Amino acid sequence: MPRIQAPTLAEHRRQQTQAILDGAKAILAETGKAPSLAAVGARVGLARSSVYQYFSSSDELLEAVVADLFPSWGRFVGDRVSAESEPGRRIWAYICANVDLFVGSEQAVANALARVVDPSVLLEPMQRFHAELQEPLIEALVAHGESHPREVAGIIDSVILQACRSLGAEPGTSPR
Repeated sequence: MPRIQAPTLAEHRRQQTQAILDGAKAILAETGKAPSLAAVGARVGLARSSVYQYFSSSDELLEAVVADLFPSWGRFVGDRVSAESEPGRRIWAYICANVDLFVGSEQAVANALARVVDPSVLLEPMQRFHAELQEPLIEALVAHGESHPREVAGIIDSVILQACRSLGAEPGTSPR
């Protein structure tokens, strides 16, 4: 019978850090407020003192949530776009993935972060995130023959946002 190997200390730390981040995101989505380290610890089954081994303050935790959230969104959109081979289908996949993000619970986390995190903390990551997020769309637009792909990508993003709002979808809620 094969021996089951316990996770390494580094892997255990990574798993605990991710659990704390996921707990913080869940509290943000549910309450719209910055979670305390004690509340996050209770959510994930850790003592507050244990959470302090990973994050020294709520502000540090929120910065880590921002750093964790945007790359996962980018992977979500990128994976959906790259699953398609034709440029037109990749553009449509980008649109659908962004609508799914807008109406999903992750948007509620983003909205809460916008209310509770110092705007200077969010500005640079948001700008970088939006630029990176548009790259697969821009590539698809170029492959589709669009002569002004960045401008069209901006228009598409604006239309996505407006369409979701017109459907009565508040961020973090399904329009259905």
